[in-house]
Amino acid sequence: MAAGVGGWLLLRSAGAGLGDATATAASGATAASGGDPDYFAFVPSMLGTRPDGAARANTAGRLEVNAELAYLFDYYLAGLGERPLEAIRSEIIRELDRRLPAAAAAEARRLLDAWLAYKRALADVERGLPPQTDPVLRARQRLGAMQQLRSTYFSEREIAGLFNAADAYDQDAITRLAINSDTSLTAARRQQQLAALDAALPAAARVEKDAPTRVLRLEETVSTARARGADDNEIYRLRAAAISPAAAARLADVDREEADWQRRITTYQAQRSQLPQDPAALQQLRDSIFSTDEQKRLPAYE
Repeated sequence: MAAGVGGWLLLRSAGAGLGDATATAASGATAASGGDPDYFAFVPSMLGTRPDGAARANTAGRLEVNAELAYLFDYYLAGLGERPLEAIRSEIIRELDRRLPAAAAAEARRLLDAWLAYKRALADVERGLPPQTDPVLRARQRLGAMQQLRSTYFSEREIAGLFNAADAYDQDAITRLAINSDTSLTAARRQQQLAALDAALPAAARVEKDAPTRVLRLEETVSTARARGADDNEIYRLRAAAISPAAAARLADVDREEADWQRRITTYQAQRSQLPQDPAALQQLRDSIFSTDEQKRLPAYE
């Protein structure tokens, strides 16, 4: 996720498979299931979502410095504007301490502070960049500024772990932008150059690039199947064949949660319409159907 401090990353770097991408999209859009904690209960717009990214230690207990750690930092930083930076930093530290052994957690906390300082510096650098109307040149200018600044805050090993995948993905995005902006290219030549870029992508990157379209096609197939009367078992088999059994199971959980939510919303709206204009009675109705956290979502239905 792009950080709220700087907003610099062009695109999330490649690497997740379709099953992971599907699960991430589903979990980010819906409330966490079962006993999962409400990670973002202190930021209403992200209530119930699961953190993107990861924080892991290797077998020696050392922190794995990789893009997933950066995604985890930026997931929480997306809450800027709803909570102050220091509160978000404290929440990230709690999450790091929860996930990591002591030595790795200490290293991650140091990297977090370097990450925050880097993002603040990026904002200053961006304000100082010369005006540029060409979107391709502007993107290259910004990426170059990002790369030049990193050595002030990170070691070479940390730069490679945190940024290499994102840089490759961003450079690919800039190249595609340049091709699409080149008015001298015929449609056939443009398509040929884009196809060459696709062919040069690592396999995992190609899967992630195609994932959104494949997920949309899958859910269109699911909608068609439901319209002709397919039951939950058939829907599960459809998804499991297209993505993975684990992702299909998670999506089935999402379906059940959404169906339960819609059922309770329908009940609430019907009973609410029959209530007198009594705030106490309305609150009693809300309490009888929804949890305290769920009630924060009700204004969208009232």
